[in-house]
Amino acid sequence: MKNEKLTSNKGHPVPNDQASITTGEGSSYTMLQDVNLIEKLAHFDRERIPERVVHAKGAGAYGYFEVTHDLSQYTRARFLSEIGKKTELFIRFSTVGGERGSADTARDPRGFAIKFYTEEGNYDLVGNNTPIFFIRDAVKFPDFIHTQKRHPKTNLPDADMFWDFLSLTPESVHQVTILFSDRGTPYSFRYMDGFSSHTYMWYNEENEYVWVKVHIKSVLGNKTFTNDEAVQMAGENPNHATEDLYDAIESADYPEWKVYVQIMKPEEAANYQFDPFDITKVWYHADYPLIPLGKIVLNRAPENFFAEVEQAAFSPSNFVPGIGPSPDRLLQGRLFSYEDTQRHRLGANFHQIPVNRAKNSEIANYERDGPMNVDDNGGSSPNYYPNSMNGPEPDASFSPPAIEVQAVIARHTRPTGDVDFVQAGELYRRVLDDEAKTNLVSNIVGHLVDAKENIQYRQTSLFYKCDVEYGTRVAEGIGLDVGRVKELAEMTQGERVEATKI
Repeated sequence: MKNEKLTSNKGHPVPNDQASITTGEGSSYTMLQDVNLIEKLAHFDRERIPERVVHAKGAGAYGYFEVTHDLSQYTRARFLSEIGKKTELFIRFSTVGGERGSADTARDPRGFAIKFYTEEGNYDLVGNNTPIFFIRDAVKFPDFIHTQKRHPKTNLPDADMFWDFLSLTPESVHQVTILFSDRGTPYSFRYMDGFSSHTYMWYNEENEYVWVKVHIKSVLGNKTFTNDEAVQMAGENPNHATEDLYDAIESADYPEWKVYVQIMKPEEAANYQFDPFDITKVWYHADYPLIPLGKIVLNRAPENFFAEVEQAAFSPSNFVPGIGPSPDRLLQGRLFSYEDTQRHRLGANFHQIPVNRAKNSEIANYERDGPMNVDDNGGSSPNYYPNSMNGPEPDASFSPPAIEVQAVIARHTRPTGDVDFVQAGELYRRVLDDEAKTNLVSNIVGHLVDAKENIQYRQTSLFYKCDVEYGTRVAEGIGLDVGRVKELAEMTQGERVEATKI
């Protein structure tokens, strides 16, 4: 194929497609002026009609969140203001890459999206069942998801494009290790944990702020399938997790999770041992232990799947006073993309659908019209601001903290460093027992063996960089030359890519 120059949909040359335009190196704030990022995300959001582009297969339920520990010194969010306070919520669980008809047991991360119906409006915590993710810049997201879907020619899953992208994106190796462990095939939604994954800001009435990660731990504990068990269940009951959740709630065996947070002070973030806003890494619990916050109980199944589960719309940009974003590059892109894809999928007035409607606060703004507007459309009140008709006005008391930014606006490419392999290696060495290691290697080998040999070598060398035993076992399982794997592991990523070209 001709080596063409990358352009936008309008023919503009793209100077860099691996980094968004941000205010600085490392985690930083993303600029709306990055037209390449906006075009990629906006086009990606509209690729599927009407199924969700990602998280298409899912199940959901209603319940409540109850505060069990007072952390109101850190946040002014009213739903977190006192012990015993309960807030109604809706949770949608999902697989990430599969289509609506795919099996619940597929090897895939699981979405763990929560909509809190608070008195200050809806707050969405849109996370996964893993504390990290594959990529750390939103500009890479459409490409990543394409590799997890179907080949454009064969319409089949393709090991080459799957592993080619991952091996060219070494920051993914931590999440890849989790995905191909047995944690990649949870037994059911009730037996898995949830995470905010991203870092968020909490701020109090004095506008003092901290950085926060949220952990949601299943009371039932983590239960997983082995690969063979997952494949067998996919054949016997591809809707196993959906059925399990519904049956548990209908029999009053209500699923429950404990909610914890990790809290980091701003001055600590500036000096942590790695970028604390990098979603490919976890904060060490020894440095930032889990602090109990509350519990989640699911106690009501939806009456109509399409109306409530399929039309549920989540976005990490749905904040309430006391909670805000961080300079996580992937999060910065999601703040735009999730709302945008809901407008495409459900229409400009998707917020009026009952499952998405704010339940405990009044809506007062100047947004009007649009398809499927089913409320009073603002009646005879003005549709502009400022006005002299006593229309709703902004309230400066709800302003979040001002964040000082020292900006150098450019496409700051984040090179791969040794730090990107540390946590995957620690996961292999310290967390996984012998059986889990064996299952991990077997799962990887069974998938990677279908990729081209040059891609096998490139990816296996990344496992070797994480841990020598890890990479060696994968290499031996596929039948690769361990000596060559070692040589590739000692190269820079650029040298490694050059040495493994077809």
